[in-house]
Amino acid sequence: MTLRLNDFQAMQLRRLLEAGLPLVARPYRVLAERVGASEEAVLEQVRRWSESGLFRRMGLVIKHRALGFRANAMLVMDIPDERVDEVGHTLGQVAGVNLCYQRPRRLPDWPYNLFCMVHGREREQVCRLIDDMLAVHGLSDVPHQLLFSTRAFKQCGGRYAPPAELERANG
Repeated sequence: MTLRLNDFQAMQLRRLLEAGLPLVARPYRVLAERVGASEEAVLEQVRRWSESGLFRRMGLVIKHRALGFRANAMLVMDIPDERVDEVGHTLGQVAGVNLCYQRPRRLPDWPYNLFCMVHGREREQVCRLIDDMLAVHGLSDVPHQLLFSTRAFKQCGGRYAPPAELERANG
């Protein structure tokens, strides 16, 4: 077993990490076995990626619906462009806001440029939290809509490594 991953092993490892760590006592050992490398080489590769800024943290995706959080809403707002950074950073710190990001408007039909995802157990709870948040931050009069999820088709963390099929087809 090698102490440094080759390009193919590194791509395999990225794909495996995106799918999540195995739920075992030594997850990096399992990943090492899957890519044909030593546990030390896998840990070293993860350290290098972390130091280079490829990722900031390792986390986990909680299936919030399984925990009873079924009232999931996207708050969309039309924030003046000169305030969107300030408002986005502020709302991103609010407890209960799980995602907060800017997107371009699609005028004339879609004037919204700031999006906040809020999960809750009950619709009324989510509405209260959002109303309170808007009031506290002086945003109640900003044009906005609250879009509740009606059905979940997929939930996972981001995927950035090319699928194995594409990699095999290219070479």
